[in-house]
Amino acid sequence: MILIYGAIEAGGTKMVCAIGTAEGNIVEQTTFPTKDPAETIQQLLQFFQGKKLAALGIGSFGPVDLNPASSTYGYILATPKLSWRNFDFVGALQRELRIPIGLDTDVNGACLGEMTYGCAQGLKNVIYITIGTGIGAGIAVDGNLLHGMLHPEAGHILMTPHPEDDYAGICPYHKRCFEGMASGPAIAERWGAKAPELHGNPQVWELESYYIAQALVNYIFVLAPEKIILGGGVMKQQQLLPLIRRRVNTLINGYLQTPELRDLDQYIVPASLDDRQGILGALELAKRAMRSVF
Repeated sequence: MILIYGAIEAGGTKMVCAIGTAEGNIVEQTTFPTKDPAETIQQLLQFFQGKKLAALGIGSFGPVDLNPASSTYGYILATPKLSWRNFDFVGALQRELRIPIGLDTDVNGACLGEMTYGCAQGLKNVIYITIGTGIGAGIAVDGNLLHGMLHPEAGHILMTPHPEDDYAGICPYHKRCFEGMASGPAIAERWGAKAPELHGNPQVWELESYYIAQALVNYIFVLAPEKIILGGGVMKQQQLLPLIRRRVNTLINGYLQTPELRDLDQYIVPASLDDRQGILGALELAKRAMRSVF
């Protein structure tokens, strides 16, 4: 018997829902806008009910409670989307579907997708970073997605400003954090235009690479990943990757000597699954939830 799994890539602006097999074959998929919880849950249930799913996996926007021992496990916590604050996301689905549900952050899900089906197969220590409307990182250490008191908020590490950059930063909490200095909205506010419109301006991408490389070097020193994968809308600017690799090499300054760092073209890489890493990671979360029950 072929088991069928459900997957949700739950974003702040849209929900991607899919049904697939254990091999990662998507047999049905739909997308709709993220609205208030009641309406969104109803649309999710309409898609999944009656499909005889073995389990469901969710990669969700956050912050989200990932501690199974917590009384608020599966809740969306203090999100800027006010109608979703303190909403029992997993519980609302589980009460109706009555199947195992695996949950993690959207970026951890994307990291898992790359490790299971993409360019990080066979590796145990991986970072997936999305640079777009916000900045977030999914992190795997020794094959396990990283959790702690909550989950990584790697987009908010603090930055040393470029000597010629007087931009104050867009993050309302930290101003000059990674997200505050290098996200898509930060680019638009600093330069007065969105990233695609600035493609031909080398000054934009030199500055952007400065902040991305600074963040990557901090992650490298702390987490020692075997591969770093860069996704998100800002990374559609393909001229960025060579600039980032060059700056990472300069910042490390010979301090670390590993085979991975001797080949930065294979170490710092673009996402490999045509923007499907999130939904495929959610599919793998469903499989893992199923295995944890039996």
